Amino acid sequence: MTRAILSLGSNQGDRYAYLRDVIKQLDERVVLVSGVYETPPWGDPDQPAYLNAVVLVVDPVAGPADWLERARACEAAAGRVRDPERRFGPRTLDVDVITVWQEDGSPVLSDDPELTLPHPRAQLRAFVLKPWLDLQPYAQLPGYGWVTDLLNTSQLAAEAAALTPRPDLPLESQE
Repeated sequence: MTRAILSLGSNQGDRYAYLRDVIKQLDERVVLVSGVYETPPWGDPDQPAYLNAVVLVVDPVAGPADWLERARACEAAAGRVRDPERRFGPRTLDVDVITVWQEDGSPVLSDDPELTLPHPRAQLRAFVLKPWLDLQPYAQLPGYGWVTDLLNTSQLAAEAAALTPRPDLPLESQE
């Protein structure tokens, strides 16, 4: 059994519907869902704002590669097209595997270019860390420490302040 934190983001089309669809596709694997945040674009400012959320998922038989496969399947279902010219450009849906834990609670560490764990830029992204705290107030990013400490750095504190909670857009694990 593994547990994983997945980050969800969308800034094209019906952003909210794309996030809801991920929850439906992951179905009973979804244990907790963060609030939704409207966030400025990261890495490529010339694009619309994102809706972001984080989910905690569990599966009795999934390994880390299975979480990546499910993430990509959700993106494909949303019509995600990767533009090699704009790595951080707009997208219908982005689902990132942030971290995975084994059944005994130990983090999975991987430097595989296909699935680096923990996510190689998670510690730099307030739009991942802040929603994660909705789920796990004492979260730790393996190799980087407490998520609250990461968010309190000067760069991330400013970015976190730019996130707008969207309580009018609830995501639920079961409808």
